[in-house]
Amino acid sequence: MPLNIPGILVPFHLLKNPRLIIPHVTVKDIRQIDFLALRNAGYRGAVFDKDNCLTIPYKDTLVPQLEDAWRECREAFGEGNVIIVSNSAGTKFDAGGIQAESVSYHLSVPVLRHDTLKPGYSCIASIRAYFSSLRVPISDDELVIVGDRIFTDVVMTNRMRSGFASYSSDTPARSRIGGPLAIWTEGVWQKESMMMRWAEKRLLDVVRKWARHGAASSVGTNIFMRELPSPEPRKTGSTLTKLLDMMR
Repeated sequence: MPLNIPGILVPFHLLKNPRLIIPHVTVKDIRQIDFLALRNAGYRGAVFDKDNCLTIPYKDTLVPQLEDAWRECREAFGEGNVIIVSNSAGTKFDAGGIQAESVSYHLSVPVLRHDTLKPGYSCIASIRAYFSSLRVPISDDELVIVGDRIFTDVVMTNRMRSGFASYSSDTPARSRIGGPLAIWTEGVWQKESMMMRWAEKRLLDVVRKWARHGAASSVGTNIFMRELPSPEPRKTGSTLTKLLDMMR
């Protein structure tokens, strides 16, 4: 993984605005996201991280358990309105864009080409340029950004907000947020950078307590969440069947 200068500089930005690390929605993985509810609330486009959000780190194929949720997402937002923004695939370190092509093929959505890593402002400009170039342009406040890293995905999302002003409780969630919706997937499919993840989470807990802004319900975003599907029960056979299996 290349040195992420924009990510390294995030703590200095947090000294000025610590709320940048607070997501609007926290889920285990994307199966908890109600994409139809997001679409009905006026969200028209989505940006996803790749590693440990949709794929195993350094793999290009979708985690099998996410197939139904990923299909639902693409159907809800439509072709071209869902993209991958990764700090590996599609960057200047992706020689010839080979990984971007592979990820796009396996996940059936475009991979954004960008030179600056998340959460850099040049990366934000590339995201805005992509969505503004669509036949029906999508604005910042119509975007959902989903990722598993607080210092990159969540911070980048909150940097795209117009402000942190408060509104009345009757104001719709999308209007109260004033920019993209930040969804943090706190689960991991394969352990990676666990010390950094632990530090990010501890800092988030501190900032949430300080800001008194920890609950997703404070901006009415619970409507975008649902329960994780129950795991399939293990099939059990008869004692005779088990003995026969052991003898094979």
